[in-house]
Amino acid sequence: MSMSDTDFDLTGQTALITGAGRGIGLATARRFATAGADVIIAELDVESGVTAASEIKGMGRKSMFIEVDVRNSEHVDRMAAIALEAFSNIDILVCNAGIGQPVKAEECNDEDWLNMMAVNLNGVFWCCRAIGRQMLAQGRGAIVNVASMCGIVSLTPHPQVHYNVAKAGVIMLTKSLAGEWADRGLRVNCVSPGYINTKMTKPAIKDPERFPIWMAMTPQSRLGEPENIAQAILYLASPGASFTTGTNLVVDGGYTAW
Repeated sequence: MSMSDTDFDLTGQTALITGAGRGIGLATARRFATAGADVIIAELDVESGVTAASEIKGMGRKSMFIEVDVRNSEHVDRMAAIALEAFSNIDILVCNAGIGQPVKAEECNDEDWLNMMAVNLNGVFWCCRAIGRQMLAQGRGAIVNVASMCGIVSLTPHPQVHYNVAKAGVIMLTKSLAGEWADRGLRVNCVSPGYINTKMTKPAIKDPERFPIWMAMTPQSRLGEPENIAQAILYLASPGASFTTGTNLVVDGGYTAW
């Protein structure tokens, strides 16, 4: 049986995306809207969140902005309550909110470590737990977490042990939830991007030491674009991936192939 356009049709579905004000999150919101979904923009930055929701509405889909700090489980629970009051059901959750910080292990202080875990790992679990409860009650749902190739390999030349550990945690969190919730109608997957052309990577792109190494170690010798990751997320969230759960889809231009 071949794949068809209907395999990627999200008409009638509602998606909630964290960190959707820019980068991969915004590209995913746009891609979901094109596929027919209504999109809830969950974002810490108010200006970008409001702008993103307005853009999605301009595409002919329902949308709203919810301000949320994923580090705080009470904020996340409030986000879930507001979203469910407005849309009744959430069919797709994309946990994309994240931060980066290159720092040497011996110089990584308690605050650096704890903040990284709070955003990049704890926040993912808080969101999966809050929205997952509703999905379990309705007996269906698709969750896509944004991990990183850093959860598989330790990168060079920039040290970031706390980031790597948090993203590795996201991968195992995904597998664990997939196993627990598969027989209750939920699918849980993650995508692991390589080097992507986003605001978070801009400083490194301008770094004459780091960027050439990035390109030399990437078989395709280029950065990915947010849209490349959005396409992967669409697949994992779509009916076309109905037999896919617990998967970590690596989209890295070949970086982890060498």
